[in-house]
Amino acid sequence: MTTTLTASSTRVRGVLGRVSMYRLVLSSLGLLTLIALGLSLAGLVVPDPLEILASAVVLVVACAAADLAARSVLRMPRRLESSLITAAILLFVLRPTVEPLGLVGLVVAGVVASLSKYLLAWRGRHVLNPAATGAAVLTILSVAAPDLGGSAWWVGSPWLAGPVLVLGLLILARTDRLAIVAVFWVVAAVVAFVRTIVQFQSAGFPVDVPAVILQVAFSSPFLFLGAFMLSEPLTLPPRRWQQFAVAVVVGVLAGWPIAIGAITLGQERALLIGNLVAFLFCLRAAVRLRLEGRRDLTPTVRELTFRAARSFSFSPGQYLELDVPHRRPDARGTRREFSIASAPEDLPTVRIAFKDGSQSSYKRALAEVPVGATLAVTGVWGDFVLPSRPTAPVLLVAAGIGVTPFVSQLRHLAATGQDRDVVLVYVVSEASELAFREDLVASGIQVVVFSRDEPGDLPTGWSWAGPDRVDAEGLLRAVPDIAQRAAYVSGPPRLIAALAPALARAKSLTTDAFAGY
Repeated sequence: MTTTLTASSTRVRGVLGRVSMYRLVLSSLGLLTLIALGLSLAGLVVPDPLEILASAVVLVVACAAADLAARSVLRMPRRLESSLITAAILLFVLRPTVEPLGLVGLVVAGVVASLSKYLLAWRGRHVLNPAATGAAVLTILSVAAPDLGGSAWWVGSPWLAGPVLVLGLLILARTDRLAIVAVFWVVAAVVAFVRTIVQFQSAGFPVDVPAVILQVAFSSPFLFLGAFMLSEPLTLPPRRWQQFAVAVVVGVLAGWPIAIGAITLGQERALLIGNLVAFLFCLRAAVRLRLEGRRDLTPTVRELTFRAARSFSFSPGQYLELDVPHRRPDARGTRREFSIASAPEDLPTVRIAFKDGSQSSYKRALAEVPVGATLAVTGVWGDFVLPSRPTAPVLLVAAGIGVTPFVSQLRHLAATGQDRDVVLVYVVSEASELAFREDLVASGIQVVVFSRDEPGDLPTGWSWAGPDRVDAEGLLRAVPDIAQRAAYVSGPPRLIAALAPALARAKSLTTDAFAGY
């Protein structure tokens, strides 16, 4: 199975999906700071409480001031949460201090980190992780001026391993990056273990294998580096295999730092190299779109049509992240993800759709964007793509607006002349909510509709499954040959959980869960 699902895991993702990544990461780092202060008072971590507090204040002021200045010059809306996150990450990476020159070093790191978001950006995405950039610059400067301080990664204390692990898992559950960070951690830990063994043996020291394993697993910064820095969406490449490749590169370099003169390519420098590898994958993933029109597909579903400023690459089923700057954004910020409804063959036309009803600041701003306005796509992501083997039978299950990625895939199949065995199970609250009917009819596939009321004038190849709420038994009745099909599900986590017993019989299962915006 491509994805293993449980009701509890889908509920967790649903709850976390209602909180912006900025807010979740900031809350986690804030809680981690409080825990670190408590441990410091007990003498269990290296920095003392005054050093932590003083360094935190200096970093917050430096990052916030630099961010505010840059956004004022560029006339961008203020985003304090981003400044606070950068400052909090630097607090755990750099050496806390109360020494005047050390505080100057923290200011330098904070300013460099914040300005890198604007000076080292490409088409709406960060080229390098901001905190890693600030820490690396300070470490290089400290070669000539040691009193400025540098990277310490004191977050690698075994006393902080538990809190970092728990809070990191929440963030990774929200971003679906657990597997990627797990690969990074395993690679980094194994490489670090081998490096330590080689160093001990070369020096003629006895090797205490259990002690080395504990040291690598719980007294290293790998957990923090992976969960809070490597997982940043704006510095990751779009495809899953590319993300795993970056995780391996960073893991190897972090686990076995390569010395270059007076510095080594470890920790944050390893991450920066991984960022550059990711950037090569993402060179053409960001683009600007001009709004050309909007229309109502159903009483609650709106479609937006854009024209891309240039050609860009995406696979049918992928999603884009659209930035809609507006004043006083809510907790989820100014960016949201939308599945692309058009096919690559439709370029430069790009279509997305969304469901009305939410009163989020983002949706209100999106509704007010005038025709002719230009918005930035910060990237294209996702692996929700059909099997490469054209003869593989496929089951598509869509709930409401979840049909959008399937429309892109079906338009692509029609444009390229592919004739595939596809069944679409389309779940809507009412028959009037069946969106993209023309595209689905043109594809010629079999469609099974679940709705409270019977749709009128169903096209050839369409059928109504009845007014009952869709469940595992209903899905098996509608698609009795599910065991021969690769299943793709696009809908809310609760639907995926309800259908899990039936979907478990499919040859494979790929999900595209969403929690609304």
